[in-house]
Amino acid sequence: MAEKFLSLEQVSVQMGGRWLLDNLDLTINRGEQWAITGPSGSGKTVLAQTLSGRYHHTGRIGYYFGAGSGKPAIEIGPEGGAKAGHSHRIVLVDQQHRFKNRPGTTDLYYQQRFNASDADQTITVEQELREYTVMEGPAAEEWLDNLHIRPLLSRPLIQLSNGENKRVQLAIALLEEPELLILDNPFLGLDTAGRRLLHQIINGLAAKGIQVLLLMTGMQELPEAITHVARLENGRWGFRGKKEDFHPEKDAGKVVRLDAGVLAEIRGLPGKIAGKTKNDAADDFAMAIKMVNVTVQYGEKTLLKAINWEVKRGERWNVSGPNGAGKSTLLSLITADNPQAYANEIWLFDRRRGSGETIWEIKQRIGFVSPELHLYFDYSANCFEVIASGLFDTIGLFRPLTGEQEACVSLWMKLLSLTELRRKRLAELSTGQQRMVLLARALIKNPPMLILDEPCQGLDDEQTAYFREFINLLCEAFGTTLIYVSHYPQEIPDCVNLYLKLDNGEVVK
Repeated sequence: MAEKFLSLEQVSVQMGGRWLLDNLDLTINRGEQWAITGPSGSGKTVLAQTLSGRYHHTGRIGYYFGAGSGKPAIEIGPEGGAKAGHSHRIVLVDQQHRFKNRPGTTDLYYQQRFNASDADQTITVEQELREYTVMEGPAAEEWLDNLHIRPLLSRPLIQLSNGENKRVQLAIALLEEPELLILDNPFLGLDTAGRRLLHQIINGLAAKGIQVLLLMTGMQELPEAITHVARLENGRWGFRGKKEDFHPEKDAGKVVRLDAGVLAEIRGLPGKIAGKTKNDAADDFAMAIKMVNVTVQYGEKTLLKAINWEVKRGERWNVSGPNGAGKSTLLSLITADNPQAYANEIWLFDRRRGSGETIWEIKQRIGFVSPELHLYFDYSANCFEVIASGLFDTIGLFRPLTGEQEACVSLWMKLLSLTELRRKRLAELSTGQQRMVLLARALIKNPPMLILDEPCQGLDDEQTAYFREFINLLCEAFGTTLIYVSHYPQEIPDCVNLYLKLDNGEVVK
């Protein structure tokens, strides 16, 4: 007879008058490894956080942990938390990890990771690991080696790439030696080698008898160890059963075409954006980016070495490379977030950096989104405010809008199917919905250059397909210069036809 490990009985979660989880029943037996899938906003992250005791809920959650008596060893009550202390036996690795400053310092800000004088205001990887875990012993040695953490130990957390940060999160979780490891979209931000390594780790954990629960937007990265799949749809189960019996939707990965109404709206954009026309003088340039022997160093570490790169107006580039290759540093030189731009020969929009331009003049001509930028938004702001902040290139909205600007925000919300979320706080949305809001913020000015760093992280398949087609059309209609970063070739828009690959801070031919 199968030994019960985890049970959910009529578990529901309500927020803002809406049921995020609706009467979920599920039994997971010991030795079963489950993946929970579903579209963006279906309730996967809410379920993960409820299972770890972070959400108030109705119903009953029981962990058995080999109790033998038929009664749960740990029960998560409606108020959240465990009725029997669970110590570190249930560990959740979130999609995003927020850094902490050293005690007594100010709040973190996005550009801090690129300022050598301020980056040391955050603790290092080693200090973070020691705060949460015991770093001695064979188990610690194994995970530090397997996750390639040792080269990162002296680095400030804020300077880690998205993928490097994910490895640190995993190390913290595994050093806790959990009986249940809950991973919320763990493959996001990892390069090909990182994803392959995570597959090996998950399969190895299952072989050791550790229960793993994956929350995944898509099924492309399903590890071999997964035995069962459940699909959430609007907070309810759509499927529960063995992996071999699960057949994803027939239209998964379908080609998405924008309808005629959306096409007409996009083509009419320039006249609807305050103070901007298609022939605006700000768009009159021949060379968007020119770098001559650009080198960036922090102490003894060289992040970029002798980079020579030219991007002409209207070109569409993919920038690729493994985690930690220097991609974020390269982009920060373009977006005016890195002061080392002044120590190098860099030209933006036909003008040499340091020749009297302001950072706001540069930012006004660039639409930008990245996983790191995502972390620094005020999650109490509503979607309308977040998107509107893109008109002023600020992280937050600090001034009133004109009627024309309000209409512009409403138009972009309509184009990206965000109208219903207008007054929702960012904290109330799924990660995928948050990312769509930030994409709207990047696009709202219809700028001459877009820099999109892993823009589809957290989006489901349909959202990704729609966004790719949207970017193709935007670049075609307006001759937009595009810099696109992604670890997944299938996410790159068809309009991209030029490629720059970085490895260890150097251009790879």
